[in-house]
Amino acid sequence: MRIAIMMRSADEAGGIGVYARNIVKELLKLDHTNEYILFYKTEKHLGRYVEFANCREVFLPGGNKAIWDQFTIPRAAAKAKADLIFNPKFTVPLFTSCKTMMVVHGADWFVPPYDEVYTTIDNFYIKRVMPLYFRKADYISSVSDYSTDGFVNAFPWCKNKIKTIYFGPNKIFKRISDVQILETVRSKYNLPEDFILTVIRYDPGARNTRKNFKGMAEAYSLYKKMGGKEKFVVVGRDCHRYAEEHDLKALEIAEDVIFTGLVPQADLPVFYSLARLYLYPTIIEAFPIPTTEAMICGCPIVTSNGTGLEELTHGVSLAVDPLDSQAIADAIHTVLSDENLQQEMRDKGFERSKIFSWQKCAEETLEIFQKLVGER
Repeated sequence: MRIAIMMRSADEAGGIGVYARNIVKELLKLDHTNEYILFYKTEKHLGRYVEFANCREVFLPGGNKAIWDQFTIPRAAAKAKADLIFNPKFTVPLFTSCKTMMVVHGADWFVPPYDEVYTTIDNFYIKRVMPLYFRKADYISSVSDYSTDGFVNAFPWCKNKIKTIYFGPNKIFKRISDVQILETVRSKYNLPEDFILTVIRYDPGARNTRKNFKGMAEAYSLYKKMGGKEKFVVVGRDCHRYAEEHDLKALEIAEDVIFTGLVPQADLPVFYSLARLYLYPTIIEAFPIPTTEAMICGCPIVTSNGTGLEELTHGVSLAVDPLDSQAIADAIHTVLSDENLQQEMRDKGFERSKIFSWQKCAEETLEIFQKLVGER
């Protein structure tokens, strides 16, 4: 079997890029029989998988995303005599004789009121092209039941060709107990002794507020007034801009919120291991990777009571209404005032984290590849 993989999404810095880079690595580690052809839109990833003999990496320069997906890829796949085209992000070529499979990372555009975080243009475009991709794709992998259910409700006719396949955190994530490592990273970022952690991205624009920094800041302010002593550490590129948009001084937390900027992934396990609580009451997530990282590092979690957030942390986190700052503050207080509860959450988190595995994700994905090509 010859499998062509569309690697345009490998260029992305967020969760979809993480998925694309990791699913390919795990497939290549698992499968030494079939041939893989990786098509890149940029040259920066060439050579990433050079150690795998059954993998060929190809740079395909092209125009905009639609042209690359719909014209450049099917031509290259036909030339390579591919049996199947796999895209780690939604879209498949509409005009190809190859079997096709894509991965969907959320059905937000089809699940009111969550569609409101997108612009009118985004909603108009997605709601018209996504049905085309769903009809063309021979199979669809979805990253959570929340995502799967959203699409099945939108397109009932797709229910027999869509399946939830969880993935997992990078294998570097584990609880760190080495005192020297902990103190080295603490010193590197000037981290306080006791802190609450969140790992988010900066949301630009008026509508795209899914990371809910405003709600977290208000809840943290309320928690401080309840007697909380911990600082609040915010990790993520450009997150300091939140301080420019929200009046932290008026909330009386300007001196207590620490923005570290983007942190290398190698240091993040220490952040989770040092933090007393992971705070992630975001508005909408299909597969919130940071919650799986926090679980496997033994960090108690307060998150939202909906979408993929509650699904992934079921039985582990305290899940509350993300739009209720007082409820978030109360949940923080509940966890941080009860050491027995913290330990119970750690133990349950370690156990729950076992279901999130890149190896299992690759195994289930490969099974679908083999089934699709066997149908030809």
